[in-house]
Amino acid sequence: MVDSSDPLISIAGSVSTSSTKRRVRIFRNDVPSLLLNKEMSPELASLLVDIIFKTVPIYDDRGSRKAVDDVIEKALGEVTFMKTFAAALVQAMDKQSKSQSHVGCYRLLKWSCLLLSKSQFATVSKNALCRVASAQASLLHIVMQRSFRERRACKQTFLRLFSESTDICKMYTEELKDARIPYKDSPELILLLLEFSYTSPSLVEKCKPIYLEIYVKAVLNAREKPMKGLSESFRTLFANMSHEDFQSIVLASSIKMLKRNPEIVLEAVGILLKSVNLDLSKYAIEILSVVLSQTRHADEGRRVEALAIVGCLSQKSSNPDALEAMFNGIKAVIGGSEGRLAFPYQRVGIINALQELSNAPEGKYVNRLSQTICNFLLTLYKDEGNEEVKLATLSAVASWAARSADTIQSDLVSFIASGLKEKEALRRGHLRCLRVMCKNSDAVLQISSLLGPLLQLVKTGFTKAVQRLDGIYALLIVGKIAATDIKAEETVTKEKIWSLISQNEPSLVPMSMVSKLSVEDCMACVDLLEVLLVEHSRRVLETFSVKLLLQLILLLICHPNWDVRHMAHDATRKIVTTSPQLSEALLLEFSIFLSVVGERIIISKTSDTDNSLDTQVPFLPSIEVLVKALLVISSVVLAAAPSVSARVIFCSHHPCIVGTAKRDAVWRRLHKCLRTLGFNVIDIVSADVGNLCKDLLGSTGLLSANPLEQQAAIYSLSTLMSIAPKDTYVEFEKHLKNLPDRYSHDRLSENDIQIFRTPEGMLSSEQGVYVAETVAAKNTKQAKGRFRLYEDQDDLDNVSSNHYAKREPVSREATVVGRKDTGKSTKKADKGKTAKEEARELLLKEEASIREQVQEIQTNLSLMLSALGEMAIANPVFAHSQLPSLVKFVDPLLRSPIVSDAAYEALVKLSRCTAMPLCNWALDIATALRLIVTEKIRVQFDLIASPDSFTFIFPIMERILLSSKKTGLHDCVLQILYMHMDTLLPLPRLRMISVLYHVLGVVPAYKAAVGSALNELCLGLQPDEVAPALYGVYAKDVHVRMACLNAIKCIPAVSSRSLPQNTEVSSSIWIALHDPEKSVAEAAEDIWDRYGHEFGTDYSGLFKALSHINYNVRLAAAEALAAALDEHPDSIQESLSTLFSLYIRDTGLGEDNIDGGWLGRQGIALALHSAADVLRTKDLPIVMTFLISRALADPNTDVRGRMLNAGIMIIDKHGKDNVSLLFPIFENYLNKKASDEEKYDLVREGVVIFLGALAKHLAKGTKYNDDPKVHTVVEKLLDVLNTPSEAVQRAVSTCLSPLMQSMQDEAPTLFSKLLDQLMKSDKYGERRGAAFGLAGVVKGFGISFLKKYGIVITIREAFADRISAKRREGALLAFECLCENLGRLFEPYVIQMLPLLLVSFSDQVIAVREAAECAARAMMSQLSAQGVKLVLPSLLQGLEDKAWRTKQSSVQLLGAMAYCAPQQLSQCLPRIVPKLTEVLTDTHPKVQSAGQTALQQVGSVIKNPEIASLVPTLLLGLTDPNDHTKYSLDILLQTTFINSVDAPSLALLVPIVHRGLRERSAETKKKAAQIVGNMCSLVTEPKDMIPYIGLLLPEVKKVLVDPIPEVRGVAARALGSLIRGMGEESFPDLVSWLLDTLKSDNSNVERSGAAQGLSEVLAALGTVYFEHLLPDIIRNCSHQRASVRDGYLTLFKYLPRSLGIQFQNYLQQVLPAILDGLADENESVRDAALGAGHVLVEHYATTSLPLLLPAVEDGIFNDNWRIRQSSVELLGDLLFKVAGTSGKALLEGGSDDEGASTEAQGRAIIEVLGRDKRNEVLAALYMVRTDVSLSVRQAALHVWKTIVANTPKTLKEIMPVLMNTLITSLASSSSERRQVAGRALGELVRKLGERVLPLIIPILSRGLKDTNDSRRQILD
Repeated sequence: MVDSSDPLISIAGSVSTSSTKRRVRIFRNDVPSLLLNKEMSPELASLLVDIIFKTVPIYDDRGSRKAVDDVIEKALGEVTFMKTFAAALVQAMDKQSKSQSHVGCYRLLKWSCLLLSKSQFATVSKNALCRVASAQASLLHIVMQRSFRERRACKQTFLRLFSESTDICKMYTEELKDARIPYKDSPELILLLLEFSYTSPSLVEKCKPIYLEIYVKAVLNAREKPMKGLSESFRTLFANMSHEDFQSIVLASSIKMLKRNPEIVLEAVGILLKSVNLDLSKYAIEILSVVLSQTRHADEGRRVEALAIVGCLSQKSSNPDALEAMFNGIKAVIGGSEGRLAFPYQRVGIINALQELSNAPEGKYVNRLSQTICNFLLTLYKDEGNEEVKLATLSAVASWAARSADTIQSDLVSFIASGLKEKEALRRGHLRCLRVMCKNSDAVLQISSLLGPLLQLVKTGFTKAVQRLDGIYALLIVGKIAATDIKAEETVTKEKIWSLISQNEPSLVPMSMVSKLSVEDCMACVDLLEVLLVEHSRRVLETFSVKLLLQLILLLICHPNWDVRHMAHDATRKIVTTSPQLSEALLLEFSIFLSVVGERIIISKTSDTDNSLDTQVPFLPSIEVLVKALLVISSVVLAAAPSVSARVIFCSHHPCIVGTAKRDAVWRRLHKCLRTLGFNVIDIVSADVGNLCKDLLGSTGLLSANPLEQQAAIYSLSTLMSIAPKDTYVEFEKHLKNLPDRYSHDRLSENDIQIFRTPEGMLSSEQGVYVAETVAAKNTKQAKGRFRLYEDQDDLDNVSSNHYAKREPVSREATVVGRKDTGKSTKKADKGKTAKEEARELLLKEEASIREQVQEIQTNLSLMLSALGEMAIANPVFAHSQLPSLVKFVDPLLRSPIVSDAAYEALVKLSRCTAMPLCNWALDIATALRLIVTEKIRVQFDLIASPDSFTFIFPIMERILLSSKKTGLHDCVLQILYMHMDTLLPLPRLRMISVLYHVLGVVPAYKAAVGSALNELCLGLQPDEVAPALYGVYAKDVHVRMACLNAIKCIPAVSSRSLPQNTEVSSSIWIALHDPEKSVAEAAEDIWDRYGHEFGTDYSGLFKALSHINYNVRLAAAEALAAALDEHPDSIQESLSTLFSLYIRDTGLGEDNIDGGWLGRQGIALALHSAADVLRTKDLPIVMTFLISRALADPNTDVRGRMLNAGIMIIDKHGKDNVSLLFPIFENYLNKKASDEEKYDLVREGVVIFLGALAKHLAKGTKYNDDPKVHTVVEKLLDVLNTPSEAVQRAVSTCLSPLMQSMQDEAPTLFSKLLDQLMKSDKYGERRGAAFGLAGVVKGFGISFLKKYGIVITIREAFADRISAKRREGALLAFECLCENLGRLFEPYVIQMLPLLLVSFSDQVIAVREAAECAARAMMSQLSAQGVKLVLPSLLQGLEDKAWRTKQSSVQLLGAMAYCAPQQLSQCLPRIVPKLTEVLTDTHPKVQSAGQTALQQVGSVIKNPEIASLVPTLLLGLTDPNDHTKYSLDILLQTTFINSVDAPSLALLVPIVHRGLRERSAETKKKAAQIVGNMCSLVTEPKDMIPYIGLLLPEVKKVLVDPIPEVRGVAARALGSLIRGMGEESFPDLVSWLLDTLKSDNSNVERSGAAQGLSEVLAALGTVYFEHLLPDIIRNCSHQRASVRDGYLTLFKYLPRSLGIQFQNYLQQVLPAILDGLADENESVRDAALGAGHVLVEHYATTSLPLLLPAVEDGIFNDNWRIRQSSVELLGDLLFKVAGTSGKALLEGGSDDEGASTEAQGRAIIEVLGRDKRNEVLAALYMVRTDVSLSVRQAALHVWKTIVANTPKTLKEIMPVLMNTLITSLASSSSERRQVAGRALGELVRKLGERVLPLIIPILSRGLKDTNDSRRQILD
């Protein structure tokens, strides 16, 4: 039993899965299969029931529920399950009923119906059935209060149950009759039973008496008031009730109960009378007599219920007498027949009863009765003193007067006129009475006499707010009167009513007033709007605010009361129909209304405050109310103006109206509703998608400031994607491309981003001191001398979180600043803002503006990205086709500092639009793409130090590295990998080695780094891990195989020669030992020696390698097998047997016509070819039989050809000695009859070729010299020539040549036969075979036979034959084959036939032209260097010919030169390609086309894979240089070159680069120069560049003197690269040209370019050359011409960058020249010297400080002020570099004591210079702060303030040195220096005052003892 439950237990654990597919699989497959194989035991049933009931609260999708229901339905057939399930079901239903929870109620009801319909449960026990029915009744009560859909589904389920088994319906009825199912809990069940019963007449007859009995018992005779639902549940019974049933059964009980307990049955009787379809005339008086007393009852509830009965009686009494009798009865009661009506409520009740009579059916009698009743009511009104009763009377008068216009007589009008003068309540009652009366259009004219009083009320009402409601009613009636009476309208106009109202109340009814009005008053407002906007639309629209009127309409459309909404809906339809121009405005207002409602909802959810006083939206409508409002508005406005569809779709997707439903739920509902009204909204939308998208993407849609409207626009665009995806996407794409924010985003600087991230009120530059300022501001003095650092803990948290990173570096000085500022604040309290504060405020405003702009860009781009993602998700199939263009917009923004997150979210959504199964991994794909694009995998390597962590994440890295292309993550992942190489760590070494082999194959550029890593990994390998590590020898690339073997040497077991014997290891090394690449074989030989074991005879590894995917492995395995067989001849026979078995196995591999085993069969062919030498005589028959019987008929052409070659090789090696053995084998086969003709032909061809190869041994031997077998073989070979296979024909041609020595006598016949077949055969294959045969025969006889037998003459004649195309084609075929076979021997004839070949290119017959192309390729491939020299001039001359055909032919033949041998190709291409490029502009289109084809041929022989892939782009650049040069250069620069560039590649590249160098665009020139510089490093042989130097160098020289510095820099580096790659000898005049330009007087730009170029060239030529030239350079720095001095000093500006660290060795020689230049009289020279000085400081400040500093210090005290100024600037650069600051701080205002430096910078200077040297430097600097030259003073002050933080403190520190400097300077012979020193001393005393004396006096005292007389004199 346990076994049967175990699977279910496991299923129970997975039932709660969220995957719907998994759920369905469980209940569709798992559970049914389990039940099928198991017997239903109680335990199994119990477990299954538990599983089923687990799904009740979880499964909410249709598929899962259906699967569960199906399982229940099947299992109910088992009685055990049925009983268990029923018990659990009843228990669950009872529990649900008690908790009153709706969750799962419908599911349980459905299952209960399944239990009754799909099992025998109903027949098992009546008690059980009764219990289920009772439980159903309880749950039905809960479900029927749910949504419409749930109610409908539940109803359908029960009706289906009853229809499937009417017996159940009958059982339920019986149970109800016997009261076993409680009545009060079963109203819904009774309703369903009655509905079903009345579908069957027979069932009705049986059930009707029962239900009448139940009704009387449960409702009419109830002891307490029954629920309203119970009474209503019988409405089906009432609707079908007859007079007989009503009178005999129901009426008596009703009257009886109405007399006895009226409070119990009043409501039930009302429902009864309302539902019956009977004329109640004959029962009216009887019922009224007992009900009328209740209409005046003290309980208001009873009065309302009694009045409802009276209303039903009047409505359903068609007999006038009955109605009149009812009136008389009521009149009698009023008259006191049943006593005096003392209380007002009694009189009100009776008058209301009289009003209810006005519901009577239409008829003539109504007019008469109406007048009578009105007169009676007027009499009552006059006699009544109570206001409430009077109002009730007025209401009754209105109801009856509205029934007949005849009732409105003068007395009634007078009555109302006087009533309008009553006090407020009664006046309003009269106005309401008028409104009701005016519903009868005939009555309007009869009250027109009331216009005057009504106008007065309008005026009063709209001038006094208190009487506004009266004014509204009065205006409504005035409007109706004016609409029917022209005079009345004129009166209204004359009284200026419209302008009066609009001035006082533009919206007619204030918004704030609407929520306070009663339902009746709101209806009056609707009436008023309808009258004014329909009847008086022109005047109203001109006078009033349309916006406010529309807002009022919308408010009423969304009113909480249904009656008001219904009236407003109808009114809206009429208004828009009358004024279609309001359509768009109405929808716009509705969208605004939705946004306001949405905001109110959000506020109400997030705030506790009461927002009910909101005047714009006084009440919050429900979503359903809003939806219905949209349906009404849309249907009306679309009929009036279809162009408003944009607003319709926008409103239908507004979040406020969508709520929690799907985004397009309302739209689909709207579409369905409009379709029923005749509007196809889809067609309307589809026809105007462009304008729709513009609206949705505009300021009222996506770019709106309101988030709700933004979301509505996104939803709308998403829906449009499902309606018209292409048009929507096109418009959206246009918007994206023209999006200004996209360009603004790209122009954002880092400073803008920094400002954006800085908090408001703070400068971006203050982030470093922000904490300190905050602290200083709060460091206020507290009581008892304490300071409070923070006001509260929140401040502390805030500061610590925001500025944690910046706190430490600034804390010290910030505290000082804070203290200082605080101290000053009290002093400056009364003063205005300082200049600093004003400047700060100005900066704050500027930054706030920038922040706002960036915020706007962020918002707009985020919205666009959000819309893009949602639109893609809305139609993933269409989005999938547009992914490339969509990603182009998203990808760059992933790197954005402001919208990267939004871009990532959009990318996730785009990833969901990929094909299956990729869309399931959307998040992973998007994350990976984000990482790749942003390159954020900058892993903190210390975090992955643990080998466990590394091993855990290694699979991810492995997956990245196993990519077939290099990714952006490769470098990062490899860095992590390189950090985990320790030999002691437990790492997945073999997997790491394997993945590194793959990486090395994909990216050869990693060779050095990966090689080292492999070596290090192998140091940790154990002997048993060597075999897997050797898998690298099977790689395709040579460098991978070499890296593998070099790494294997590092394995300890290999290096120590202690590797144990292992077949797998020995096989791998043995294969590498026979690698086709010599370097690999040599490396493997060293490892084999270290291995130290014999190979043995286990060749399994070799056999396996023969079918390896890489050809080099198969070839090496074949050679390795041959070598092994050579060492062990005894194993040959067994190995051959294995090979043949493998061949048979591989022949059967593959399926669907795909040959899967051809690689293995090719490997076997290679093995047989390699083993030809080692085969023995006894092996030959076996091998030959295999070849003939199987291999020569191989289905694969390549395998067949290689098997043929293997056979020929074996015959060549062994044929001479085994002719007699082999000849019979071949002859026997040829004499055999064929069973399979096609297969036989293939084998026959091969055997004949074997025979030919064997026959040459017959021909060579004297014994067989005249052997007739040779002649027979030749004949058979000639026959085989007719085989249409080039490989066969070529092999036959090769076989024929050796046999010709024995055929001397038959030479004429042979030539004649072959030439005849060549020229005349009808089949192309035979003619081509004859050509091959002719070439083989000529080669065999010798070149002299060409002339002897006139073969060349015959071919020339055939060339010239204009009649026969066959002959011309045959001649070309012969020419091609002769070129191939004879090679350079045929070259003399090639020159002769060249003109004929040219003519053939323009032949009219396509076949001849194609043959000419093949012949040209063959000819060119065989040409020698001398041949090229002979051919090329004539072809180039042909390009100058005027005849276009000659040009075309020459071009085609030039194109064929692409097939020359590599050496000849590199020689000729530099001359060919430029000429072909010129041809592209020829006037004749065919010449142009030929030129393009020729260039494509050049491109086709390119071996560099990177250039080969770019050939189309390069050809575009050649064809259309104006448009495509720049693009071609861009593509070239973007290409990563892994392989070297060959000669054909250069030939295509150089013309484009040459053109780029000549372009005007600086950017293009720069790119072209960059490529020129890179060329030398890419070419295989630098000498390949030599032919192009003459073309490129002049253009590079021009670019070198370009006005733009950046362009000059690229050109200079290009020159350096060229010199470095090709040597000085290739540029003999370059250095002299640069030196001459350096001395040029022309332009400073030219000299600068020359200097830059010379610096790069000198760096390339080396230090020896530079040292040789340096003296001349220094000498020219003092040349008499200023331009020369300028040029050579400029050179020193660039040499440090070019030579780098090497240049510091020459600083001592260079510095004096630069310092002299600083004092030059020419400004240009001085600038050049200063620039050079800056560069020297920049490069060597830290490495050569001892050399630079003394020279700069000396310059500070120079007599020339210019040198002093320059020296101070250079000193500043030095100190800035040492201190680590830029020196660009803005130092405005403030004291000299205030510096921008920090203590840390000061310490850095001391650390580098030492304290003494620092003091000397600062002393000198302080002194020149008072220099006589202003520019020197300013420069010194800037440096001082930048590097000194605290001047007084620093002066104290340097005082001894400063005084010494000052004294020395005062004793100087220079007057300027003495003057400067004196001023400095005065400044010092002024600054420090008395504080300086204690410091100075000891120094002066020591100075008096100085031995220097001049110093002592100064002190004296």
